[in-house]
Amino acid sequence: MQNYMNTQTITQLPIPPHFNPNKVGEHPTPAATNITPTDIEQGIWKVNPAVADSVTNGDYELLEKHTYHYVKQLSQDGKYPLTVWPYHSMLGGIGHALVSSIEEAIFFHCIARQSQTQFEIKGENPLTENYSILRPEVLEDFEQRPLALKNTRLITQLLEYDAVIIGGQAKSHCVAWTIDDLLTEIKQVDATLAQKIYLLEDSTSPVVVAGVVDYTEQADAAFARFAEAGMHIVKSSEFGNWA
Repeated sequence: MQNYMNTQTITQLPIPPHFNPNKVGEHPTPAATNITPTDIEQGIWKVNPAVADSVTNGDYELLEKHTYHYVKQLSQDGKYPLTVWPYHSMLGGIGHALVSSIEEAIFFHCIARQSQTQFEIKGENPLTENYSILRPEVLEDFEQRPLALKNTRLITQLLEYDAVIIGGQAKSHCVAWTIDDLLTEIKQVDATLAQKIYLLEDSTSPVVVAGVVDYTEQADAAFARFAEAGMHIVKSSEFGNWA
């Protein structure tokens, strides 16, 4: 494909570390704490009232209801539990910028092919995460009103290409959820379209924090499922053998 997507996240979780003091005022450990409906029901973690001013115009009760709905919806939809991550890929910071070598290659391609580069930014709604570039984790609020929308324009665009090549971070989360959402859309149109998708296995890796969390097994299971659906697991060094 001639366009390139920046699928790095604007990290605006509904509950980053400072959102969740527990009963004694402690915050959850980033990357090591998953928050479940049971945790909220038992009062293990709660929403920080000070945050309501920023995301719900000061309505703390609304934020509490939304948070409980949110973690329940993640569980019902088979998503990862709400995870407290270290701050990363913050809009305006260097972590949100493309790696310089990738930016250089994209810029060269833009000039050489006279093809305008297309960037996609995700995660702009503070009340829902966006692992996937194609849709947020939760689409509706607790009153079943639209919370955020799928990127239907991009979905349609991707399905029209002869080949879609996917790489990036992380294999267990943002990349996996993007591919999973794309596969869902493919199955609704024509399952054979999965054969147009190429997954660069050597250009992605799972979330692993030594001694804390390791999502290697989940990432490998997801890619095995994608391969069963007809997608190709390839390496960037083997371009001549699969393109």
